[in-house]
Amino acid sequence: MAAGLELVRAMLRDSGAWCRLEAEGAFTVHVGWDQYLYVGSSRPCEAALARTRSLGLFPERLDTSPYDFAPDGPLRVQRPADADFWARLHWAVSAHRATFLEETYAANASRWHRLTRDNIEAVRSQLTPRAQLAVWPDLLTDVDAAMGSLPEEGLVEVLWEDEDGRITSMVVDETQFEAVTSQITSARAAGVVSLATDERHPLFTAVLPDSDGVLRARWQTEPTPSDRGWAFLKTLRRGQVVTGTVTTIASFGVTFVDIGGFTAMINIPELSWRPINHPSDVVSVGQEITAEVLDVDMVRERVPLSLRAVQEDPWPQVAQRIGQVVTGPVTKIVPFGVFVRIEDREDGFEGLVHTSELNESSENDIEVGDALTVKIIDVDIARRRIALSHTQARTTRPGGGSKGGSA
Repeated sequence: MAAGLELVRAMLRDSGAWCRLEAEGAFTVHVGWDQYLYVGSSRPCEAALARTRSLGLFPERLDTSPYDFAPDGPLRVQRPADADFWARLHWAVSAHRATFLEETYAANASRWHRLTRDNIEAVRSQLTPRAQLAVWPDLLTDVDAAMGSLPEEGLVEVLWEDEDGRITSMVVDETQFEAVTSQITSARAAGVVSLATDERHPLFTAVLPDSDGVLRARWQTEPTPSDRGWAFLKTLRRGQVVTGTVTTIASFGVTFVDIGGFTAMINIPELSWRPINHPSDVVSVGQEITAEVLDVDMVRERVPLSLRAVQEDPWPQVAQRIGQVVTGPVTKIVPFGVFVRIEDREDGFEGLVHTSELNESSENDIEVGDALTVKIIDVDIARRRIALSHTQARTTRPGGGSKGGSA
């Protein structure tokens, strides 16, 4: 109660900080920007109204407070600082993508923490309950370049780190730019953060839940792309079938797919059951595809897809061909044998003729492109491998029987 009263006094004095005070829908206190006080109660409060009037004030009944929390839209979800958030933060710090944690415990009142892999839990234990957290990249070591990003006018937050590692932040406007610039000439790193919601670009944000894991704090903030991605990932599950549009085919072979505003990826082996040389053999940019979600990685915020998972697996049919004799082109020569395509199509399956299954007289004369008659002697569906024999094909009729024997 004492802390709540002091917060109300601070807001009425227009000290900059601002927050909503609420008790589980039973009691609320909101201080307006115009210093109007909005008090809500789930119980009749006639005695309080009488006391207010006796003090010479003029209470007025309202249906709602203009400062009631109202999300921007029905799909707006605040991201909790849960186990997934802390796992992602550990990963981001270890990958040198994040360095600072901004802890906002009331509107316009915050603290900054430098993060390392070793101090994240210590910082976490000192955070204010229900605080909003924002994760930022490192400051610029070129202090002059950092201060060169100051706007011509307007409020900004200037953040700097001194030689002893102490972090200081100050909200200033154009009348104070020169003074603060001279103040931080000896800093080892600095940065300028806009106070405008649409110009603040942290890596990702979250809000601290209460000790029981329930998120009760209400912050009206602009979600980052990562926050929007997190909200979308919460709607996905492994095995789910999604539809998307191919946006990019990377030079290293990964295909990127837009699945409703989030970019998922398909690795080459998941594009087709059949052998391909490049993703463009199967998909093209702008093509709409249907694929299966293989995993939802909340830490790295990645979603691998499989195009082949929604297609019939042809390998069981290939296994039924064991014993058949076929003729196909040699596609590759390796030290332990040769590969032969056993289907008359560009993406046909290939099998290995081990050197032990090659005719000694022709082993050294075989070249890529030569037609070779082989027998399918084994199909390993689990390992996706086909074993062929040239020597057994020479003693087997095309129908599958051996010379001198029955089919």
